[in-house]
Amino acid sequence: MDTFDPQYRLSRRQILNLGALGFGALAYQAINASVSSAAHAERGDGLTPKTGHFPAPAKAVIMMVQNGGPGQMDLFDPKPELTKHNGKVHEEKVEMFQPGSEGNKLLATPLKFRKYGRCGMEMAEILPHLGSVADDICLVRSMYNYHNNHTESLVALNTGKIFQGRPALGSWISYALGTENQNLPAYVVLRDPEGYNTSGTLLWQNGWMPALYRGTEVSTSGTPVLNLNPSRPIPPDVQRDNLALLAKLNRRHQRNYEYDSSLDARIRNYELAARMQLAAAATLDLSNESPATRELYGLDDEQTAGYGLRCLMARRLVESGVRFVQILPPVKPNSQPWDAHNNSKTENEAICARCDQPSAALIKDLKQRGLLDSTIVLWTGEFGRLPVSQNGKGRDHNRNAFSLILAGGGFKAGHVHGATDEIGYKAAEQTVSVADLHATLLHQLGLDHNRLTYTHHGGDETLTDARVSGARVVRELFDGPSRA
Repeated sequence: MDTFDPQYRLSRRQILNLGALGFGALAYQAINASVSSAAHAERGDGLTPKTGHFPAPAKAVIMMVQNGGPGQMDLFDPKPELTKHNGKVHEEKVEMFQPGSEGNKLLATPLKFRKYGRCGMEMAEILPHLGSVADDICLVRSMYNYHNNHTESLVALNTGKIFQGRPALGSWISYALGTENQNLPAYVVLRDPEGYNTSGTLLWQNGWMPALYRGTEVSTSGTPVLNLNPSRPIPPDVQRDNLALLAKLNRRHQRNYEYDSSLDARIRNYELAARMQLAAAATLDLSNESPATRELYGLDDEQTAGYGLRCLMARRLVESGVRFVQILPPVKPNSQPWDAHNNSKTENEAICARCDQPSAALIKDLKQRGLLDSTIVLWTGEFGRLPVSQNGKGRDHNRNAFSLILAGGGFKAGHVHGATDEIGYKAAEQTVSVADLHATLLHQLGLDHNRLTYTHHGGDETLTDARVSGARVVRELFDGPSRA
């Protein structure tokens, strides 16, 4: 007899029952019961649709990560006092860690602002398309993050803390709500096919959750999902038989490792891949989109085509029941294209020319299809920029203040929330932390950020860790009476 054969191994439960008059088994059962609710999604219904803690307007999220840190005072938050005192040394020493500082000298924005929409929202003239949806968006001018480095701030924006190894926002939402389409991943990542932005895959990790909740990369160039189709064509009926046999063998093998969540996740991922062979191609095929839609997203313009494709694909995925879609910006001229260290004017002009039209197109398209009310669109960088000069015409990173856009999902439309100080250095009025943002997003999906827990190392983890972060739901951002 091969003593290492799994069929002859004793399970932990059997060992505990045999030893210590069964008291070990009682302890095991008590421990297992305490984690059963958190393990439900690991070993039970996985990504099947689930209800939240209370009724809410939104059921999906599209997160448009603007890697690099868009400058708030150059794009969304006009500061006349900054212009008035251009070139003067600021009395308060600002946090500047990179070379090129000009002795704390204030730098006026080199870009012009104008009022957009019936609401009169002020944004830069180089954002005419986002300006055209001013009456549909909520502009938050009082955001702040926790670190001045790209990676730490990006990780915090996506996972709640600056430390790597935690589940991403999309993972938490997938874990809590599952997905409405069992033939597609719950959490999809759309990056530039030419490469990764700063911090790469750190932004969509499952952390200590099962791999089932990790973001799935889908390409907008070539084969959408890598390794999905067989290298040699297989007749559909033969493939179905092959997959049915594989599923049977996988489940038989799994019975020997009942509590191995990583094995369960691998099996579920293979089963999902099998279903995607039939469903993904149709969902991600953009050939039947109308000429008007292609023009809306800028697909026929070299500057906007790449980002436009990702935005359009995000709409199709949400339309097909995907719960969370993460869109990454272009990787040219560099992997963090909003990082205007050298010239706030030319660098912002370059990236706005590529991202402005597709960003607005997504909001317009969702609205005209009746999807915006149930979809949260989040447009945000990881931090903002400093009001002082770097390299003469550029700006360094600023964790103390940045602006972001929210649209749909029950957020106020045509609304500006909060304010920074007179030069845009710090969030000053109605401030919103990254943890507050996460709590608010979860709320609009029907989830209480304090009740959404996952047992890890014997403790109940949450996305916001409110006892430390002080996270709160920012109800002032909601359209209509507050819920829950």
